[in-house]
Amino acid sequence: MGSDRNLLYPLNTFYARRGLPLPPVAEISAAEIPQPYRQLLAGPHDMTPTLEAYHDDAIDLRVLERRLHEDTLTRLVVLIRESDQRPVEFGAIVIHLRHFPPHARRDVETGRFPLGSILARYHLQHHSCPQAFLRVHPDTLMQEALQLSEPAILYGRRNYLLTPQREVLADILEVLPPASM
Repeated sequence: MGSDRNLLYPLNTFYARRGLPLPPVAEISAAEIPQPYRQLLAGPHDMTPTLEAYHDDAIDLRVLERRLHEDTLTRLVVLIRESDQRPVEFGAIVIHLRHFPPHARRDVETGRFPLGSILARYHLQHHSCPQAFLRVHPDTLMQEALQLSEPAILYGRRNYLLTPQREVLADILEVLPPASM
């Protein structure tokens, strides 16, 4: 996980398609993440239910861009609070659809629900395995997606969701807005 390009995967694929430079990012330890970000990011938990509990609100999905290639769906997304549509996460995800039963796969492909909600709804067994923690200086794309009026240091993580057989179900970059949001 040493290079910036790997730290920001799969976000870097969307930036490359748009011809954008990657925002500055640094890998940090879980201990370096300030609260409340640490409680949200550090640990083997799924982000959607964690954000729902933290915000005491349901979480919706806004898909900014998507690409479907065979059994792989890649999305650039914003998770938003249902009550006020405020962004609570900016991210990019690669979802390996072959691991989903047909009804769950259809829900994933529609882009109407966060992946975490679908996994819970269909009781799909998986493990969340954080790979790296990040400090990011947001660029214009991130600032607009998170509705930031001014730049602020953001924190995030690279995370794998694994099947019980340890196959990658999803490869995710998750970046949180400032805690005051």
